[in-house]
This record gives sequence, structure tokens and C-alpha cells, in this order.
Amino acid sequence: MKIAIIDLGTNTCNLLIAETNPQGFFILHQSKQLVKLGDNRIKQNEISHEATERAIQSILKHKEIIQTSQVESVQVIATSAVRDASNKTSFLEKLSCKTGLIVKVISGEKEAEMIFNGVLLAMNEFKQPAVILDIGGGSNEIIIADKKEMLWKESQPTGMARVINRFDISDPIQSKEINQMQQFFSEAHKDAFLKSKEMDVKTLVGCSGAFDTIADMIDQVNPGEKARMKQNISINDFYSVYHKLIKSTRDERLQMRGMDMVRIDLIVPAVILIEELISSVGINEIIQTDFALREGAFYEIMNK
Repeated sequence: MKIAIIDLGTNTCNLLIAETNPQGFFILHQSKQLVKLGDNRIKQNEISHEATERAIQSILKHKEIIQTSQVESVQVIATSAVRDASNKTSFLEKLSCKTGLIVKVISGEKEAEMIFNGVLLAMNEFKQPAVILDIGGGSNEIIIADKKEMLWKESQPTGMARVINRFDISDPIQSKEINQMQQFFSEAHKDAFLKSKEMDVKTLVGCSGAFDTIADMIDQVNPGEKARMKQNISINDFYSVYHKLIKSTRDERLQMRGMDMVRIDLIVPAVILIEELISSVGINEIIQTDFALREGAFYEIMNK
């Protein structure tokens, strides 16, 4: 059975085409389009006319690929930027009218569940308690898991598109701005940090685009060049990338090997959040995975 999942996120519109058969689960195609639903109107919780047009064009491009792939089921999922938008009804009606596809808007709780299922597909089992972090443009999901169980979850509207519209960030970022962000993330994710410490979590599983970029920078490969079901990232390697990024200007980041253009402005606050989690909880192991929401959606369809 071939299934297509379109994930309409705050920054990107992502397509996954996968197949299930008696031998297992196979990814056939992955691609993404930049939509920037979280442009400067995200402060007002609105989706701009320009962002709406970008979303329509992105879904139409994905639909062309789907139509040549003999797919049996298509699911379109929208997350934080759409669920919190005051004009989401008119946005969804326009999207449906122009693309012929129905978009399912999921709650933050549901998003966290689907991310967990996607990560579980990659990990199979958590050998010790782990904290899963998915850094989005509109929201961040933090999930605590052990064995094959989800023990705790949260979704907060603290994604990086919201952060860069909330804070005035210098180029390069200044120490006082880093401190402001650290305090912001500590307060917003206080319960997640406390729960992780209570459960003696030492492993961080990172499954967002920010973690993909960190892994690409460490491996010195171009974005999208290397697929990873899971890959260990040493604490030392993370801190090397962290210090490089927080000292960098935007122009310097443009020249970095492994830097995804989508994340030029978003990566600095993202690594500040990751570092705050690592230092607050006492993480000593990081695992990066490409698997997250889209794979979780596939898992749910597969197990109906």
C-alpha cells in the first residue's frame, strides 16, 4: 500500500510517500517546499495572503508528484500556524478549493502523539528514558518516552518563527539576547525540563529540521544529501556547532556547509533551546532521527 503524507508546517510544506508490504516500511520519496506560513503576520496569529498563495503552490507541486506515484491514500496535515490562525477557516476553504485536497488540522497534543509514533518507528524501542524534542516553526513538542511507551507530552506555541518575530536579534546575536531566550525557553518548557529531571532522562532524541541541520554540519554534507533513520551526535560535536552558530553572522551562516537555507534565521534560537534543555536536564547522549510527524501519520494509517 502506497501512502502520501503532506505536512503543512509553519516554515515548510513536506511530502512523504511511503509503502508498506510484508517486508516492512519503505520510504519512496521525500521533498519539501518553503511556505513561510509563519511570516511577519504570525505575531497577529494570521496567515497572510502571500503565505496562502505559497501554501497553495506548494501543495500543487506535491500533488503533481503524488499523481505520478500511484498512491492509494493521501493525507494532508496542518499544524501550529494553521491551528492558531484567526483566519484559518477562510485559509482552509481557499486551500481546498484550489488544490482539491482536504486539510486536517491537528491539535498540539495530537501532533506530539504522531511525532512519538514516527520516532518509535525509527528507534523501535527506548532502552532508557529519553526526551524527544521536535522544534517547529510554530510550536515545539517535548515528549518523554521509555521502552515503547509515551510517558508524558507537551506542545507549546514557542516555535522558532514565533521566537524570531518576538525578539529583536542582533547579527550576530548578543549575550543579553541569548540570556533572554534561555529564560524564555526555561519558563515556557518548565514542566518538560522538570519532568525530564524527575525521570532521570539522559538521552535526547532530536527529530526536527534543526537537528537535521546540526547533523549535516557535523557530517559536512549538503542538506538532504544524507538520509538518517537515526544517528548519534556526541555532546562535544553539538557544542562545537552551537558555539560556531551563536558567534556567526547571517552571511557567515549562508556559507556554512550543511546549512539549510530554510533555517538560516531559525537555527540560532533553535540551538539555544537545545543547549538549555541539555544543560538544565543533564543530557549526556543525543540521537538525531529524520523520522517525526509524517512517519507518525504513516504509522497510524498503517495500523488502522
